[in-house]
Amino acid sequence: MPSRPDGRQAAQLRPVKFEAGIAPYATGSVLVSFGATRVICAATIEPKVPSWMRQQGVKGGWLTAEYSMLPYSTLERKQRDISRGKLDGRTVEIQRLIGRSLRAVVDLVKLGENTLWIDCDVLQADGGTRTASITGAYLATRLAIQRLLDQKLLAENPLSDSVAAVSVGLCGGAEVLDLNYLEDKDAEVDANVVMTGRGQFVEVQGTGEESTFSPEQLQGLLALAQKGLKELAALQAAFLTRQLLAAKPA
Repeated sequence: MPSRPDGRQAAQLRPVKFEAGIAPYATGSVLVSFGATRVICAATIEPKVPSWMRQQGVKGGWLTAEYSMLPYSTLERKQRDISRGKLDGRTVEIQRLIGRSLRAVVDLVKLGENTLWIDCDVLQADGGTRTASITGAYLATRLAIQRLLDQKLLAENPLSDSVAAVSVGLCGGAEVLDLNYLEDKDAEVDANVVMTGRGQFVEVQGTGEESTFSPEQLQGLLALAQKGLKELAALQAAFLTRQLLAAKPA
């Protein structure tokens, strides 16, 4: 295939980095970087549940997500949603996706009567902001849960697995992993794949951009996504091992 804009191989992730504690007032937080895309992911535990849960007698807790792109995160300034008086459709779609992805691996009954707020704020956008948000949101959630476990505010870990997301697409007819902005805007096909650490799909979003794709190409894209997600799960696990070991008393 033609060389990718940043010189990567077709099946190569961008450099992925995680930095914990970026938002110290949150219960858990991580700055996640996929190449030039950078997102602050924060998890905050609120010791109450929505009123509709109490009214309907629903046991356990709740998890909800909010997503935003800061005005200076893109090449041209992005207007804040609050200045328009409403969320745009893309924002609503992405924050619902983040919430669904995390709820797939969180046992809300074990969460107790708490609400877990996930906030993902894009500092710099270079493609894949939703996939970076999901990948970082899991880490922020895991750190927040550990804090509650250490404080004896939870009896057991409500997380059943890890979760991560990555993009794949067809660029110039070639299957590529983890698209940056230049690739994403011109891709014939792009897809976002969410998967648990044990290899179970949570969500697959695939779209032909004025193009179509064959069943064989779809299978190739899914296989490529699975490869990338396996690597991301390993990076998440290594990061959490370092963080949780560092947090243990000597």
